[in-house]
Order: sequence, then C-alpha cells, then structure tokens
Amino acid sequence: MLGLSRLRDSFAYTPRTLQLVWRSSKAASVALGALTLAAAALPLGVAYVGKAITDAVVARDERAALVWVSVELGLVAALALAQRGLSLTRQLLGARLSIDIHGMILEKALSLSLVHFEDPEFYDQLTRARREASSRPAAVVTESFSLVQNLITLAGYAALLVGFSALAVLALVLAAVPATIAEARFSGAAFRLRNWRSPEARRLNYLEYVLANDGHAKEVKLFGLGPTFLERYKALAASFYREDSALAVRRAGWSYGLSLLGTAAFYGCYGAMAAGAAAGRLSLGEMVLYVAAFRQGQQAFQAVLAGVGGMYEHNLYMSNLFQYLSIPTGEPPAPPAGRGDAPAPLSADGARDRGVRFEGVGYRYPGQSRWALRGIDLHIPSGQSLALVGHNGAGKTTFIKLLARLYEPTEGRILLDGKDLRAWEPDALRRRIGVVFQDFNQYQLTLRENVGLGSVEHLADEPRVARAVAEGGADEVVTVVPGGLDAQLGRWFKGGVELSGGQWQKVALARAFMREQADILVLDEPTAALDAEAEHAVFQRFRSLSKGRTTIVISHRFPTVRMADRIVVLDGGRIVEEGTHDELVARGQRYARMFALQAEGYL
Repeated sequence: MLGLSRLRDSFAYTPRTLQLVWRSSKAASVALGALTLAAAALPLGVAYVGKAITDAVVARDERAALVWVSVELGLVAALALAQRGLSLTRQLLGARLSIDIHGMILEKALSLSLVHFEDPEFYDQLTRARREASSRPAAVVTESFSLVQNLITLAGYAALLVGFSALAVLALVLAAVPATIAEARFSGAAFRLRNWRSPEARRLNYLEYVLANDGHAKEVKLFGLGPTFLERYKALAASFYREDSALAVRRAGWSYGLSLLGTAAFYGCYGAMAAGAAAGRLSLGEMVLYVAAFRQGQQAFQAVLAGVGGMYEHNLYMSNLFQYLSIPTGEPPAPPAGRGDAPAPLSADGARDRGVRFEGVGYRYPGQSRWALRGIDLHIPSGQSLALVGHNGAGKTTFIKLLARLYEPTEGRILLDGKDLRAWEPDALRRRIGVVFQDFNQYQLTLRENVGLGSVEHLADEPRVARAVAEGGADEVVTVVPGGLDAQLGRWFKGGVELSGGQWQKVALARAFMREQADILVLDEPTAALDAEAEHAVFQRFRSLSKGRTTIVISHRFPTVRMADRIVVLDGGRIVEEGTHDELVARGQRYARMFALQAEGYL
C-alpha cells in the first residue's frame, strides 16, 4: 500500500504541470514529444545493427559488414541529433516556463490582500513557491518525457531479452527496485527538511539583505553591526550545511550499496550469456545483442525507477507552488442584502448623506486577541477636513487602511456616499482616494516616474506631472537634481541621485497630487522628516489645494492639527474625543493635555 501511495503521489501534480507547459509553448511541447519518441526508438535500432555487424564479421561478409556499419553511423547520427534537439528544446521550454510561472506567482501576489503580506506563514509559502519555480516545473516536463522514452526503450530491450531468458528480465527488474525505494525515501526527507526550515531560510536571506543593502549600510557601519550579523549568517548557513551534508552522505552510501545489487545481477547474466556462447548455444552476434540489451535495459529500467523517484520529489515541490496559487484571495462576502447598495438616508434639506461613514467598525489583526479598533461610529461629511490624533498604536493608520479597503472590518461596515465599501469595485474606489503613508515608497526609478506612479494611466501626461510636482512642493527637488524630472533616484542603478528625507517626502506628496480625480485625500504623517515650519507650509498648501475635497490628516504636530475643521482623538482603538481645536482645549481632557505638553516644548 505504501508503494502504491508513493507511486500515486509521484504523479499527483504532473497533469497540472503539463497543462502549464502546454500553455507556455505548444510548439515546444510537440517538438519535445516527437524528439522523445525518436530518442527512445533509435537505441534499439543501434543495438540490433550491432548484432548484424558482429554476425557479418563472423561470417567474413565484408560487404554486409560495411553496409551495416553505414546503417549504424546513420542511426548514431540521428540519435545524436535527437538528443541535441531534446537538450535545446528543454532549455528553451524551461526558460519560457520559468518566466511564465514567476509571472503567475507575482500575479497571485497582486491579487492577495494586505493582511497576507503581514503574515509570516504566508511569506513561508511564498518562499517555498518561488524557490523552485525556475527549475521544478521544467524538471517535471523533462522527467515525464524521459520516463516515456525510457519505458519505450525498456520495452524493446525486454522483448529482446525474453528470447534469451525470462529470468534475465526478472533479475533486471528486481535488482533495481531497492535502490529506487531508498532514493524516493531520501527525496521525501530532503523535501521535508527544506520545507521545515523555510522560516530560517528567510532569516538567512534577511541577514544577507541587511549586510548588503544601501538602506541598512549607515546603521550597520555606525553601530558596528556587521560582525554580529555576519556571525549569525555564518552560523545559520553552517547549520544548513551540516543538515544537508548529513543527508547527502547517507543518501550516497545507500545508493552505492544498493547499486551493487544491479551490478551483481548484470554480471551474473553476462556470465550465463558468455557460457552459452562458448558452448555454442548462442552465436557471437546474439551474445553481443543480449549483453547490450541487458546492459542498456538495466540502465533504462534504473532510469525509469529513478524517474519515478524524481517525479515524486518534483511533485512534492510542485505542491508548494500549487498550494500557493490556490491561496484564497480573501475577497470579502458581499454586504448583506438591502444594506450595502442602499442609498444613504435623506438629510433634513433633502440632500443625500454624502461622505464617509463608519458604523460600529472594529478591526482585529488575524491571530490577535486585542482589538486595533473597536466601536468606531463616525461620519465625515464630503468636503470636510478631519485630523486624527492619538499616541502611537492608538489605531490611526489602521483607520486609514480600513478606509482605503486595504483591510476589511472584522465587525461593522464603512459607507462611502451611502454605499458599503464592499459593494464598490476596488479600482473605482481607490481612484477616489489618494493616500501618502508615513512609510511611503522610495522607488529606484526616475523622478518623473516617482511622481507619475500616483496615477499610472497618466504617467506620460506631462502637464499633469508638472502640476503634481508644483502642488506637492517638489519643484525645488526638480531644480537641484541633475537631469530634473529624468534624474534616476536612489543608488541602486548607475547615475542615481540619493535624496534627503525631506526631498523624498515632497516627491511622495507630489505623487498623491497626481491623483487629481481623488476626492478623498489622506496624509498619514508624511511630513515627519520636515521641520515644523516646512510642515506647516506643506499643510497650508495642501489645505488650499484640497478645497472641495474630503481630507484626513494624521500628525503629532498641533499647529498642523488645529487647521482641520474637526479633530478626532483615538486612544486604545476607540474614539475618546472629537470637536474643533478650541472646543477640545476648552474641555481640558486628553487632547488638551497633549496640546499643553507639546506647547511646553516651545517655552
């Protein structure tokens, strides 16, 4: 039962893999099949012609011997061509397949929610899928066709050997089985070992990244972290080596010991054939044919069993890829009937209740017992400017991610213009929202692209890029960097220019202003690298340019916060206060205490 189960597992993902191959290149797949059949049949012809040559030599028939040698030359040339063709086809198909599968992996990553990327177990799955994506799918194809080729060759040799002795065929089969079983077991052990240590493999990659990345170089040198991290890297790599080498040594020992069974079987039959020829029961040509058939048949059968073992190992790794590709995208269920698509209630003057509304919203991170946000009931009318205030960890950024639908509420719902966010088409929703996060990206691209990516479809719209640069205050950056908008930013590529923190933030602000169609603009502490005066100027400009839009600002600086029409104070994931700056100061509660503490710093 174990053998049948292992055999079934050896081909579990083969059909799906072959479908991937067929989609990647139908022409290469057909060529691979045709060349495989040719490479399988030609060795049988070479073996038979070898017998004919020997018989012609024994019969002293010079002409026949030369004819058969010419035939063998043709067959060997054809076999060499088929093998070269197979090698080339496998190489080209493997390269095409690698590109397509990496594309599938990245496409899947784009379809997943932000929550997936904050889950370490997801990164383990991604690491396992990417690790073998370049080689395993092509290996499955190669092994599948090689298996067919060797089965055809084996069948031909077995048919020849039955004429000598059925026991020889049985010996050929039985002698190769133990080594194959051992190889399959070691393949499974290697797979389990690599899967088990996926988190540690990511740690190893992370240490390498920290030691050789420009973003970490300053602190690594300043704090003398290099030797510590390098020692950790070497220790972890050494533990991998010990595990791999121990498995490799055991594998090699068992493989060698069990391969001797096949060698013994061959020489036993070889002796019987030689004795038969010496006694006159076989002609010299028949002995040559049977010896070649047994040798080649044994190799073909070992190749078949090794192929099954290889397919078992390849399919184990392919399971990682297909499991990753089958991860649910996490699309939320549609809102309850009668709620998500319902229009907002009419206000007293008959106008629709436009804007953003949080109704009993709570969010808890997966696997966490603590609520990041809870019981949030809040209406932000269209066109209002709102400031979110609170200590770090109060839930401000989580609030923004829920609004942008990067997260889905654990409880409650969020409405935009009276319609549940879950009922909005995601692209249409996000076109209405422009966000600059505190950890905004610094793309190693040109300055023009760094700004234009705020609205990809308008990347080549020069007037729009120019407006965004001016509105974000990045015109000063364009002026000082060599090459202006065409300057390569960052140090990853030749000729790149590194910007200061404040310059990068102005570029990020300009990127947000590229989204001219957005009627909700959010700034999540994007000006932390600016001094207080520069930040105040940015928000003054932001406020003047955002008239008629809904704006949400997160900042720890009260001169900026007080410019908002309304201020909401978050603490422990709940709204504890809301009102204007003057109203909140007059109440003398949490906001007033925070304001007083910051004001003391200026006295």
